[in-house]
Amino acid sequence: MTALVIAEHDHATVKPATLNTVTAAAACGGDVHVLVAGANAAKASKAAAQIAGVAKVIMADGPSLTEGLAENVAAQVLAIASNYSHILFPATAAGKNVAPRVAAKLDVGQISDITKVDSPDTFERPIYAGNAIATVQSSDATKVITVRTTGFDAAAAAGGSAAVETVDAVADSGKSAFVGREVTKSDRPELTAAKIIVSGGRALGSSEKFNEVMTPLADKLGAALGASRAAVDAGYAPNDWQVGQTGKIVAPQLYIAAGISGAIQHLAGMKDSKVIVAINKDPEAPIFSVADYGLEADLFRAVPELIAAL
Repeated sequence: MTALVIAEHDHATVKPATLNTVTAAAACGGDVHVLVAGANAAKASKAAAQIAGVAKVIMADGPSLTEGLAENVAAQVLAIASNYSHILFPATAAGKNVAPRVAAKLDVGQISDITKVDSPDTFERPIYAGNAIATVQSSDATKVITVRTTGFDAAAAAGGSAAVETVDAVADSGKSAFVGREVTKSDRPELTAAKIIVSGGRALGSSEKFNEVMTPLADKLGAALGASRAAVDAGYAPNDWQVGQTGKIVAPQLYIAAGISGAIQHLAGMKDSKVIVAINKDPEAPIFSVADYGLEADLFRAVPELIAAL
């Protein structure tokens, strides 16, 4: 039994989500191989070879894989899929884009968003916004899996010494073409990779107040900024800051929620955080049920006092 992890990378470095997926793959039993599909991706392949627990890295390097188009990456996975019992993707936007294509072509069911491996054919995944855990058993010869990265510890990025094997890149499928990319540039950590996240909710009242109150706290802590769906829908914060079931799933070392009531959809996206601090003037707010530290206070007074004390 051998598991294949589809690396998420930028052609030069391997993204953190890959490390958590390697841990999940190792729990499936057998060796772990990593596929790096890209262009001029030798550096990323070398980085993948150093991940602890990886037995082999397969590098597919060609112009058809430059932009990571889902059709081409799926074809690359399918070219070597017969060698593996498990094929695992991080449950990120990129992973969720490719995995269903691979599962459909293999005519197997996709096992989505797993948080635990019970055995090589049995997995756990959250349902109903994390209020229940489903145990899923698959009899498919090849298990195509997406991994909720917050459910697994990251494998060590150094210490491994896997061999790197080069395979031919697939030809461009011609089904899609890369047109352009608009990238949000920020000096802050990326939300899903940040160790500290400061999130604001609808109670902030306006985008001006959001920036006035939350930004200094994030600056002080070197944190990423997040927001509840209510705050995003009200226009207080951009969409890519949204934390929750319909936003980003995060599990930082420290999560500070200010003015967030704690609707079930928000809790589903952050309750795996190591330490949760909630600031809310409503003593009945659901956020306090998952908080390690709760402060019943007006955030407009409490947050500036916290900043002054840091």
